[in-house]
Amino acid sequence: MLKVLAKFSRYSIGRTESIRGHPVEKEAFYSFMKKIPKAEIHLHIEAVPTLKAIKKLYKKRFNKTMTKADQEKLFSYNDLNGFIQAFLQVQDLYQSVDDFDYIFADFADYLVENNINYCEAFFAPSAFLKKGFAYKDIVANFDKNIEKIKKEKDITIKILVDVSRTFGCENAMKNYNLIKEFPCKHVLGIGLGGAEQKGPAKDFESVFTQAHKDGFHAVAHAGEDVGPESIWDSINYLHAERIGHGITSIQDSKLIDYLKETQLPVEVCPTSNVFTKKIVDKIENHPIRALYDDGVHVTVNTDDPVFFKVTLLDEYWNLHSKLNFSMDEIKQLVINSYNSSFLSEKDKEKYIKKVEESWKKAEA
Repeated sequence: MLKVLAKFSRYSIGRTESIRGHPVEKEAFYSFMKKIPKAEIHLHIEAVPTLKAIKKLYKKRFNKTMTKADQEKLFSYNDLNGFIQAFLQVQDLYQSVDDFDYIFADFADYLVENNINYCEAFFAPSAFLKKGFAYKDIVANFDKNIEKIKKEKDITIKILVDVSRTFGCENAMKNYNLIKEFPCKHVLGIGLGGAEQKGPAKDFESVFTQAHKDGFHAVAHAGEDVGPESIWDSINYLHAERIGHGITSIQDSKLIDYLKETQLPVEVCPTSNVFTKKIVDKIENHPIRALYDDGVHVTVNTDDPVFFKVTLLDEYWNLHSKLNFSMDEIKQLVINSYNSSFLSEKDKEKYIKKVEESWKKAEA
């Protein structure tokens, strides 16, 4: 394996050799990276079920089989707002709290297949609460499934509740109050997701101020399809501990300097940004390369695997093969995700040590 990896460099792109129809570099890369434990810290839990599970939920919801046309319609979108509408439609397929078992079964498979041993995932309760689900029943189901995955797979999952800018500040505060009313050891804090253009971060200052006061962690999607001013607002009004996406920071040199100086983590989701098309038209033009080179503390994530047909392994491969990230840089990105997590410093050291040991063993 070491001899194969020796071919990997930022100058190795474009080779034509193949093994069973696959590029040598890609096959070797995936084989190597599957051996490396990873963390993922920007992933929406409702977006991990397989198409098979979605079809089951569709049949249960509408009492008919999901056709190919139905499938194409559901997964057809060309901007962030279109994606959000598709996301809400998938959420609408759930008819009972027990349906979350479908999520966690596929979630466990996804984590195992990508060798992710620690994950901080978003969950947006608003649509489910509007359908009449009880929050206490939801977190009870989550607790059951997360404990099962920990016991059977030795994988740790933590939840960030997306209070959602889509439904306004009053609804966001209601969501936050539910976190306090029904505490769950797996819930770390809150996040602000949803339609960025329709919900400026500063409108949610009161929710985040209370969350910080109560000792919860708080993160925010910003700079996904709105300019750097959205990121500044998430910093100045929400005091976000991480920035989700954050790619429009590349438009503001002062913001880049701030991010570099503070090492405020940025949760980059390359393929997602290409699908929503507002800032990035193709992976080769993604600003993660420039952000990394400028010293910004970036992490790599999938955002919504089923919607964007991507895995964490795919994301790392795209960075290596299309954005010239060297293997040493890939390794640093893996470590960045643990360092950007809300793990204790002691646990971060433990997880990163496993990365170092696995990397060394895979190279042998």
